[in-house]
Amino acid sequence: MSEKMQQNKGGNKGNFKLTVPISASQVEGIKEGGKVKVLVVRGEDDEALKDGQSEIIQLDAKRNGTATFTFEKNPGDLRVVLGPPDASDEELLGLQTVTQTVPAHQWENRRDLEIKSILIPPFYWDWWFRWCRNFTIRGRVICANGSPVPGAQVCAYDVDWWWWWSSFQQVGCATTDVNGAFTINFRWCCGFWPWWWWRQRVWQLEPLLAERILPILHRDKTIRKIPFPDPKPDITIFKELVREEDVWSLQRFESIESLVSSDTTESTDKDTMTLQRQQPAFDPTVLTGIREQLLNRLPASAELERLHIWPWWPWQPWYDCSPDINFRVTQICQGQNKIIVNENVFQTRWDIPTNLNVTLIANDQACCLQRQTPDPPNPCVDIQNVCNDPINLIGGNPGAAPTPAGFLRPGLPTIHGDRPYGGEVVVQGLVGNGVDYYEFEWSNNNGATWNDMPSSAVGDIVRQYHEPIFTWQNVPFLRTIDGRLVYESRQHYEATHNPGTWNISRFWTVQDYFSLLRWETSLTSFGDGTYKLRMKGWTLSGSQLINPTYLPICNTQVQNGVVITLDNRLTGPASGHPPSVINHPCDGGTVHTCTMEPDTDVIAVSIIHANSTQTSLGACGQAKITNTDVLRVDFLAYDLSGHLADYDLIVDYSENQQRNLLALAGATLTPLGGAAAVPAAVQVGPSYAQARVGPLPHNGTAVPPIWYGGAIRLEVPAHLAFPETCCYLLSLVARKRTVVSCDHGFWAHSNRSHYSFTVEV
Repeated sequence: MSEKMQQNKGGNKGNFKLTVPISASQVEGIKEGGKVKVLVVRGEDDEALKDGQSEIIQLDAKRNGTATFTFEKNPGDLRVVLGPPDASDEELLGLQTVTQTVPAHQWENRRDLEIKSILIPPFYWDWWFRWCRNFTIRGRVICANGSPVPGAQVCAYDVDWWWWWSSFQQVGCATTDVNGAFTINFRWCCGFWPWWWWRQRVWQLEPLLAERILPILHRDKTIRKIPFPDPKPDITIFKELVREEDVWSLQRFESIESLVSSDTTESTDKDTMTLQRQQPAFDPTVLTGIREQLLNRLPASAELERLHIWPWWPWQPWYDCSPDINFRVTQICQGQNKIIVNENVFQTRWDIPTNLNVTLIANDQACCLQRQTPDPPNPCVDIQNVCNDPINLIGGNPGAAPTPAGFLRPGLPTIHGDRPYGGEVVVQGLVGNGVDYYEFEWSNNNGATWNDMPSSAVGDIVRQYHEPIFTWQNVPFLRTIDGRLVYESRQHYEATHNPGTWNISRFWTVQDYFSLLRWETSLTSFGDGTYKLRMKGWTLSGSQLINPTYLPICNTQVQNGVVITLDNRLTGPASGHPPSVINHPCDGGTVHTCTMEPDTDVIAVSIIHANSTQTSLGACGQAKITNTDVLRVDFLAYDLSGHLADYDLIVDYSENQQRNLLALAGATLTPLGGAAAVPAAVQVGPSYAQARVGPLPHNGTAVPPIWYGGAIRLEVPAHLAFPETCCYLLSLVARKRTVVSCDHGFWAHSNRSHYSFTVEV
């Protein structure tokens, strides 16, 4: 509220006085003391509020009241606006409500002016007291496993969109507590003048809307010019789609964006500010006026109507008395402000109730609290997972098939079966109370002999705890004590660092909560093969580790252990890959890695003609084909350790065109003998599933977990592989099944070869 408004309420005496009688005599049920807000302004834009005055009056027993305003000089033209007492002056200026103009000529020859009583119709009185409502949103932010996300800022937005532009208006924010819970309270009003409502919004291009609209437009071949998505809202893009007589309404506003800029841009230049105030405010009801013409011109779309996209869906948001809400959640995690929930327009909750309950699922960037898990009461260990894989899915461990030992999903005949591990292998579980420190030992002969872990093979475990308000602490747990490299147990750390505060004012997050060992494996420390690990516990006495104990599995007398098979690879000259100069280039400046795990190579490409003659198609070569020719590709897809997952043979050509040679009709795969430097493939694949259970004679005989691949020949009708005269790039990619550093994808241990040529059809 301006200083002048405040002075008026204090009874400031001016030279000119305006008396505004108010009557609500037609409204039933008003008790004495009912309140009305009266606003007096010059003009209609935001500048009017600088000289505006407002007063809240009480109605008497006859439902009448009077507002009085004073001015130091003749005020000229005035506008009187009535509304509910809880409306701000800015809201009242934009509200479709009871108004009365006071022309300047009424001040002629007078200093005291009392206008005719303004009558409040029952419709407005009833509407005033429901046009603004209070909304409450309660909810939780949790991780995918149900763990709470504390200290996150949750912001709710009212979302509007038309055509392919969207606007997000923040209605409130709150911070989650240790349970991930939050409450947002906000006030929401409706019934504004359309032009006033428009000026409160900021618009942006919404790609998700454009992705839905453009295919519909391209489907209609009669549309001469399809508009290009642009961040600047511009209704002139619809000129091509409306009737001739409706174009005038569009031409009045060449660019909505320019009007928005003129309404909102601050400037110190007086001439510029005057010009801006003279420009008309954009009235979005123009869109309502052309909707019918657009619907008659545009293709019908039930999908766009269902998604509430204008013009397929009616759009008058200034009358929307129930907001449409979505959420954006951020959290300072690991020292960085991360977006952990970011809902798009299609996740909007339309017309929410005044009390809304939500559960928001955070992405993997969030810091989540660990749900309280009771620790085993006695000194023991419960090894549960390896790289988040339950040990009962890893061969040779309790609950799993005994063979192949140490492989994930033993015996499963797909690329997801018989998977070894490599890189950093994380062993996970819980340690029982009474264990101060612990370490792991390893054996590669099923426990006949045991060895200490080399220091280079032991990675730190860094746990994290949350301490409101709102700090995150990282704690390394790897220690060197009494000459031994050991991990401190979480229970011992709690007992020696602010005991009594854990799960009360300090809360562990999920980060490394269950981690017991970070095993840094490599071929320089551990050869490929099957290993058994076991944990040994220690008690700390002063600065000495005492009472070494090979911990039992919790609730049993059985000594702990876990079986894991490793498969790492070497790259570079030490890998055994043929030297790069021998027609098999690798590493620097190539797409091919110098490794045998896996190795790929396009050995030869040729065109086989109907008369059994053949034309060799060398790299960068050229050949002409006919409809009776056959393409022959001799290639290598080979894994020295026998853990091949699959391979692809793709040709790329023209502009964005691609063909999968292995999927073409008539394609055959056979072992290639003699010419290759490695054995012919016994099973040709192209995946571990076919190698295990595919049709004979060249598949279905692989014995788990081994499939080497090898040298293979592909033959396929040439005209299917090469549909047009063009340059072609043949891409061969092979992948292993190894889970590398807990990454369950198939690209960490992969390789590729490229081979390009020209084919004339």
